[in-house]
Amino acid sequence: MTTPAPDASKPRIGGEVRGLVYRAGGANRIDGIDLALPKSSLTVVLGPNGAGKSLLLRLMHGLLEPAAGEILWDGKRLDERMRVRQAMVFQRPVLLRRSVGANIRFVLRLRGKATLEAVDSLLAEVGLEQLADQPARQLSGGEQQRLALARALALKPAVLFMDEPTASLDPAATASIESIVKRAHERGAKVIFVTHDLGQARRLADDIVFLNRGRLVEHTPAERFFDQPDSRQARQYLSGKLILD
Repeated sequence: MTTPAPDASKPRIGGEVRGLVYRAGGANRIDGIDLALPKSSLTVVLGPNGAGKSLLLRLMHGLLEPAAGEILWDGKRLDERMRVRQAMVFQRPVLLRRSVGANIRFVLRLRGKATLEAVDSLLAEVGLEQLADQPARQLSGGEQQRLALARALALKPAVLFMDEPTASLDPAATASIESIVKRAHERGAKVIFVTHDLGQARRLADDIVFLNRGRLVEHTPAERFFDQPDSRQARQYLSGKLILD
């Protein structure tokens, strides 16, 4: 498949968080994170369970309110106008009890672009064009996740958040999702991708954000992170050891 050229009318955007704090259960789950995300990179977020990876995505997408700090996109604070330029795909896709095609049409109608051509194009993008009339909830796990991704792409997002979208998928389904995400990035979307799969991180990442216990430990180019991590915590994580602090 030929990769479409980036849309010059929709320049890439970069993100920044300043002093970000999120509290739950009497503790800081995100603890004073300062982070600048480049416009051009595909960013992968790594860290052990409980590090705050999913929380960080939800905060940056505006699904949660921080206790302190601010989130900016191209220097402007996150607001509703910015939120509609974002999309998020979760580990477990939430699909409408409708056909595959109807799931896409529902999203496109919100943008006033629910044409047959638009639906067919999105389904072809994710390899589901032959399943348009099938009930969405009868799809396999990989197909459901591709449909969830197609719905996200229907929004033409400037920022695409991916929260462990392949955690329960087999290698073939994982490779399919990765290819779609790469194409979205090449077309101009800023992608922020959470994963536990180090092989996947190596395949996708331009830069790595590494979290531990709600704190930013490293933010560095992917090659450097994997070859020469700066922190003891990252070295332990890459070696498969449990991080205790």
